[in-house]
Amino acid sequence: MIAPLMPTFNRADLAFERGVGAWLITADGRRFLDFGAGIAVSALGHGHPELTRAIAEQAARVIHVSNLYRIPQAEALAELLVSNSFADSVFFCNSGAEANEGMVKMVRRAQAERGHPERTRIICCDGAFHGRTLAMLAATGNPAYQKGFGPVVEGFDHVPFNNLNALRQAITAETAAVMVEPIQGESGVRVPDPQFLRALRAACDEFGLFLALDEVQTGMGRTGRLFAHEWAEIRPDVISVAKGIGGGFPMGAILASEEIARAMTPGSHGTTFGGNPLACAAGLAVLRAILEPGFLAQVQSVGAAFGEQLERLVQVHPAVFEAVRGVGLMRGLKCRVPVGPLVNAAMHEGLLCVPAGDNTIRLIPPLIVDRDTCAQACAMLDRAARAYDGDAA
Repeated sequence: MIAPLMPTFNRADLAFERGVGAWLITADGRRFLDFGAGIAVSALGHGHPELTRAIAEQAARVIHVSNLYRIPQAEALAELLVSNSFADSVFFCNSGAEANEGMVKMVRRAQAERGHPERTRIICCDGAFHGRTLAMLAATGNPAYQKGFGPVVEGFDHVPFNNLNALRQAITAETAAVMVEPIQGESGVRVPDPQFLRALRAACDEFGLFLALDEVQTGMGRTGRLFAHEWAEIRPDVISVAKGIGGGFPMGAILASEEIARAMTPGSHGTTFGGNPLACAAGLAVLRAILEPGFLAQVQSVGAAFGEQLERLVQVHPAVFEAVRGVGLMRGLKCRVPVGPLVNAAMHEGLLCVPAGDNTIRLIPPLIVDRDTCAQACAMLDRAARAYDGDAA
């Protein structure tokens, strides 16, 4: 007999009763260091006082009113995002996949407003992950995710990640935009050449395309900048944001230039829950914390130290670990042994982390961790690697 909860996940046999900072605690008192952060969601960790207070106070007033009326919390959050980014306008939704769907609609609509309704195709990269809706499965382009769901949605072309020549060759008269992650997370924390995003911006300008960046995982301070594209010193036309923006409360957003935003007239897009008072109260608390003086500098400093700690781990266990990837507190540990058993071994040592593609462990802790906490995580990985070596022998 099938379980009442649909079996779409292979869940670990753990249930957490509460969390404090970077730690999760089970009902029987076992403590786990959370370096998965709900898959890069719990940006401020667990039980953050300002975030929990903002949610509780807003829930006691009003949770939802719909977008038929003004929502002051959404207006305030949009203003804060615009004043701290390239964007001129923001649309709020509920998830990363929904943000990416909306982003594709927006670039197509903006091309039509330019007088090019034939420009509907989106160039994406091999190894991408843009979500699990039917259209975003097509954008992702991974056959394993598409199997059994019928015809693939048309309109998406794929090129190798970090290969500008292949991308330029894929541009046609029907191309509307390039959609790419500044760092590919799901496929193994793959960081492109520093010039790649700059070259993408130049190519989009040359051919009249929009540059659409999927910052669902890399945004909201994850790499030590508010958005990862800032490292390349470029201005995208539109980006998708989710995961960390609500600190654990479901939320997504599309940040757009004025040209793209003006193409979205009343009735052209919508959402029932997106941008409601409770979600935006959470988003305001998260963004205000991230924008506090020194917060992002701390992420950069701790992230750099964490990278060095992981490099030493590779040196100690060269038969287990191959290389360190990533920026800030978005790190990947490429493994020489199967990643699944190693993630389980780390969990038995008290560390929660996330498997990713290319046989890589994804380490994406709350942004509030310090160097000592990262050192604890590395000590747990060290013990897991030693135990795994023993099992393998």
